[in-house]
Amino acid sequence: MRTTPSSPGAAGYLLEGADGADIIAAVRAAAAGQAVLGAALARRLRDWFGRPPAVREAPFPDLTDREREILDDVAAGLTSTEIGAKLDLSPKTVANNITAILGKLHVTHRAEAIIKARDAGLGLSG
Repeated sequence: MRTTPSSPGAAGYLLEGADGADIIAAVRAAAAGQAVLGAALARRLRDWFGRPPAVREAPFPDLTDREREILDDVAAGLTSTEIGAKLDLSPKTVANNITAILGKLHVTHRAEAIIKARDAGLGLSG
């Protein structure tokens, strides 16, 4: 009897350098419909998520804390006026920060910055 996968795409992930036994076990598990996560990758994930949030690297390390805060608000959909009121900043200061953020993110439009910020997890809590 021939079976076909219920959904296309990857059934798992192994890191480069996985040994032959890991590869064979992964293929067998995937063929049985199981999700596969190689041991090396599982360790990396455990180490990353096992750290306290403060120890994890903040997104966009080139940004200052204030710029990251403003980018978070931009990604949450706040206008420059709303950001200024929230952070007790003048509209000109907010605009200057946004210009600096765009430069540091190597984007030319606010919408591009929002996409990058949301991909990094900013702007999603507000």
